[in-house]
Amino acid sequence: MATTEMPAVSECTVTGCSYNHDGCHAFAITVSGADGAADCGTFIPLARKGGLPKVVAQVGACSRTDCVHNKELECTASGVRVGPGQGDHAANCLTYTKA
Repeated sequence: MATTEMPAVSECTVTGCSYNHDGCHAFAITVSGADGAADCGTFIPLARKGGLPKVVAQVGACSRTDCVHNKELECTASGVRVGPGQGDHAANCLTYTKA
């Protein structure tokens, strides 16, 4: 089985996400969204913290085909930053750059 290097989630500043406690503790995130936003599809707004015991999050998939970092639905950025969104978008990929 071959292992593929995926970009790490280098920063997450979304305080209301269950996976964020001093860094993203999800194994991998999915970048999704519509209406011009690149949402973190892994965002879970619960008070209970979850995920892995260490910070290892990476981008597992990206459905924002209009991003310059998206190649065949995989993220090619060297690292991804996630931060608070606006309106109905609770968490956004701040690395998203429209092609």
